This record gives sequence, C-alpha cells and structure tokens, in this order.
Amino acid sequence: MKIITTILFYLIGLFQIFSQDGYWQQKIDYNINVDFDHLNHQFDMDQQIVYHNNSPDALSKVYMHLYYNAFQPGSMMDVRSRTIADPDSRVSDRIAKLSENEIGFQKILNIKSGNSNLKFNEDGTILEILLDQPLKPGKKLKLSIFCKSQIPIQIRRTGRDNKENVAYSMTQWYPKMCEYDNEGWHSNPYIGREFYGVWGDFNVIVNIDSSFTLGGTGILQNPNEIGHGYQTKKTEIDPKLNGKLKWHFRADNVHDFAWAADPYFIHEKTSLKNGTIIHFLHKNDSLDNNWKKLQPYAVKCFEYMNEHYGEYPYKQYSIIQGGDGGMEYPMCTLISAGGSFKGLVSVTVHESIHSWFQGLLATNESKYEWMDEGFCTYAQYEVLNFLYGNKILNPLSRQYKSYARLAKSINNEPLSTHADFYNLNYVYGVNAYNKGAIFLHQLGYIIGSDILVVGMKKYFEKWKFKHPKPIDFKKIMELESGLELDWYFEQFTKTINNIDYSIVNVESIGTKSKILIKKEGRMPMPIDISILTDNLDSYWYNIPLRIMRGAKKNDMIGDDFKVISDWPWVYNYYEFEVDIPVDSIKKIQIDPSTRLADVNLENNTWIENKEKQDNPDIIFKNKL
Repeated sequence: MKIITTILFYLIGLFQIFSQDGYWQQKIDYNINVDFDHLNHQFDMDQQIVYHNNSPDALSKVYMHLYYNAFQPGSMMDVRSRTIADPDSRVSDRIAKLSENEIGFQKILNIKSGNSNLKFNEDGTILEILLDQPLKPGKKLKLSIFCKSQIPIQIRRTGRDNKENVAYSMTQWYPKMCEYDNEGWHSNPYIGREFYGVWGDFNVIVNIDSSFTLGGTGILQNPNEIGHGYQTKKTEIDPKLNGKLKWHFRADNVHDFAWAADPYFIHEKTSLKNGTIIHFLHKNDSLDNNWKKLQPYAVKCFEYMNEHYGEYPYKQYSIIQGGDGGMEYPMCTLISAGGSFKGLVSVTVHESIHSWFQGLLATNESKYEWMDEGFCTYAQYEVLNFLYGNKILNPLSRQYKSYARLAKSINNEPLSTHADFYNLNYVYGVNAYNKGAIFLHQLGYIIGSDILVVGMKKYFEKWKFKHPKPIDFKKIMELESGLELDWYFEQFTKTINNIDYSIVNVESIGTKSKILIKKEGRMPMPIDISILTDNLDSYWYNIPLRIMRGAKKNDMIGDDFKVISDWPWVYNYYEFEVDIPVDSIKKIQIDPSTRLADVNLENNTWIENKEKQDNPDIIFKNKL
C-alpha cells in the first residue's frame, strides 16, 4: 500500500508540473511499407500507425490528410486556382485538364484497429476515421491503413515528370495525421498553402525498381544493400523483389516525410565540422557545374545558422532537385535547378533555413505562415550577406518597399489572415515573406539588435520540437528585453494600420532647438532620431512608447543614444528640445537605420532652411 501511495503522489506531482506548464502535443509513429510501380506511376501502401493521445480530451474520431486528391478536376485546389483573381501560374487551370492517368488519388481500401474494421469517410483531401471507442487521454491508438495511390503529373510541389524531367517528387504522398492541439482539430483541406503536422518517428520502406536513386527525409538504414553512391559495395538485388531494391529509411522526431527518385540522379555529399552530412541529388549538371559549386555555400549556411540560431540536430540533410521552385521538408528540400548560380544559392539558403523555422519550430503555417516564411526570409538575407561578404545597412530594403506598396493599397490584409483565405496570392506573398521578415527586423529596432540575437537563440532552444505560437515568441522577447510588446504584435500582425511619422517643424529657442514630430499613421512606434551638425557630429535620441514600459538599452546604432521621455501614443504630436542651435544643424532624420516600416519616407528628414510645416493644438511636450 505504501508503494502504491508513493507512486500515486509521484504521478500527481508529474501531473501538477505538466498542468503548470500547460503545454502538450500529440505524437505519432509511422511504419510505412510501399510497393512502387513506376510503369503505372502507382504504389500500394501498408501503413501501420501508433497515435499517442497526449491531450486531456477523449477523441471519438481522428482525421488524416489525403493530399493527392487535390490533383483532380473539381477539387478545392482546382476551383480556387481557377477563380482567384491572380492564380499561381504553376497551377492555373492545369488540374482541370488532367486525364484519368495523370490525376493524383489516394484510395483507402481498409482501416483496422486490431481486428476491427473501422468506418471512414473520404471528403476530398480529408479522411475522417470513426473510432469504435473513444481514445482516452494518455492512451494509444493503433491503426492499420491500406491504401492505393496514383502519383499526379507534377502541378505543385508533389508529382511526377516535372519540367526538369525529375521522375518523382514524393511530397504529401502518404495519409498523414492531422494535428490536434489545444485549439482542437486542424483538418484544413489542401488548397495550396502551408502545413502543420504531428511530431513522431517514421520507419519507411520503399520497394522500387533498382534503376532509381532515392533521397529525402531520414537516415538510410541499409546502405550496404543499396549502393547508388551511399556506399561503394556492389549491390546484390534480391530476386524475390522482382528487380526492385528495398530502400529503408528512418527519421526520428520529425513532423513529415518526403523523398524523391530518379534513375539519373547524381549523388554527392559533403559534411559540416560537427559531422552532419549534406547530400546533393540532382540530374546531369549542365549549368556551369553549379551543383558542385553550391556545396561549400550550403556548408557555410548551415555553419552560420548553427552558430547564430541553434544547432541543427539531425545527422544529415538532403538538397534535391525537385523541379518546382523550392519547398522545405524535415531533413531535406526539393528545389529547381535552373537559372543563375546566385539564384540556386539563394533558394538553397532559404529552404535550408526552413530546417530551423519549419523543420524544428513547427508553427502552424496555415495560421502563422509569417513566423516561418518571414523569419526564413529575414535569416536568408542575413546569411547571404555573410556568404558574399556584403555589408549592407538594410538587406531587406526590397522587402520594405514591397510591403509599403501593399500597405498603401486597397488590397492590404492583416498578417493574421489564414493562408488559404487571402483574397489575392500577391497579398499572401508580400505578407508571408516580406512583412513577416520586416516584423522580425523591426522588432530588433524596438528592443535592440543585440537582444534580438539573444532572443532568437532562446526561442529556438525553448521551442524546438514543439509548435510555438506568436504569444510564445512574444513572451521570449519580452523576458529578454524587459519590455512589453503586446501592442506591437497586435498592431503589426492583426491590423492593417500603417506606420508614418514626420518631422513637422524645427525652430530656434535661443541656443537650443525645438523639434516637433507628428504621428501621421495609426500604428504607434518608438522613434530613433539622429541629428547631424555642420561639423558632422552625430547625436542620437530614442523616444520610447509609454506602453512599452521601458526602452531599449543598446542597438546597432550604439549605446550612447539618449533616451528621452516616453510618448503616450494617443498624442499625435511630440515636441522636445535639444542643446544644439538650429543654425548648426545640417540634418535631422527619423530612423537612419531604415528598420522602421514607415510607409512614407519623404517626410522623415528635415534639412537646414526647411520651412515650418504645421502648428498643432495638442502636443506632448518634453524638455531635456
């Protein structure tokens, strides 16, 4: 009895710790066996699943994604592409024109739990499985799923026979469990956007014709049986497999599994200082040996990210020619090979960085795509600066200009828009990539660039292998900076309020100068102001927002700037005096670092002899 009581107290203690943290996530184990028929572009699949219900809820059903079903005439992806005002040119009306032997499908033949056949419903790209009894908290569900699939002509990301003649890009290729979290099920149909998956372990066996070379997620378990550049031993083909090789991959603690196959893949590899192997699989390199030249750039990219953001934890990564732009998956990416060498480097850097922001910080991309694509874009240009030895003041200047154009247009939508529901693909692209990158860059302006660097590493360490949300990222940055950031996250991600500040007037007050600033836009921001004198001396001032409850302490502008009184954002005007006579001032400028996403830069600078512009009635006055 004493032992039982001790165990109960121990379990209660664990439950209390778990409850205090308040975070949980589901887990899944996949055992997938594929028999691949490359002549008919089909495969039979036996999928054994163990699904761990770590939630506090009893589940009467589970949902899975059937992505291939999107590539059929009349699917939601097809209709959306043909009705949106600016369709993706890669999709357009191509799905509607697919013939029966070109479409994709995943036909579920049978689903069992133990000896019981379960009822299920296929609804486009979503499979609903009705359980014979509720899956209680802390319990496991074992499923056997038998499926027949046809690989579509490559339209977007996944498929066969793409424009670069890669035989198979096997992404979104298996019935994949939908994520269930504290918001409930995320059974979004596949319309063309981003993903959200359950963390788990994959054990995948692909039986395919021996002419094919494969690469992708996971570690090859039987290189001695395979050859194909994975080792040098001559491969003996098992006669029982009818001319096929058995490729056995294993990937632990990932949320998706992708691979590619082609008879003419060239397989090369290199490694990082810590031993991580980077594989390259591509067709004949006719573009000035670009793939060979790419290798040291990929290594330097990973080394930089390891040092500045956190260590890539897996033993390998594969960069694969996939023939459709670039798309990230755990432990691998599929990218197009055409174009310039710099273009190849750029897409490789961007997709590789996804290993951190999508592969390891697996945010729900459908809801918070900017936390993945935007953060990747931010780090991408940081890494490219490093690779090419550039010292650019603002490497995201093009992203700022693109965002400003959208912000001033009638098409603007908030970052909080679900990825599938944007009115225009153009707006999604600007928001997810450009505004998302600006969000991070501008955050460094608010809290200080040094704190941002520290905060990013803390964020990675705390939330890797989990599913962080914006509030989780905000808490990390608030703790590191000591500042309140509710206002920034709310205003910049949930509204379309613009930032626009202007220098309204500068006048002489004896040996001093009085400077008047106006908040023209609806979104408040702290303001950095520099004053350049005729003898080229620079003076920096920082005006924090009152709702920040503090100010940054150091930044890329240095640590000798002067923090003056905070600005209550309800005042549209702010006035302050400096101990510099007007006749010795050459220029006054708001944010010379250009990190502030001000949509109108023309009113950010005052130059000597500029006339007075305004005379407001309500001013927040501050005297130094």
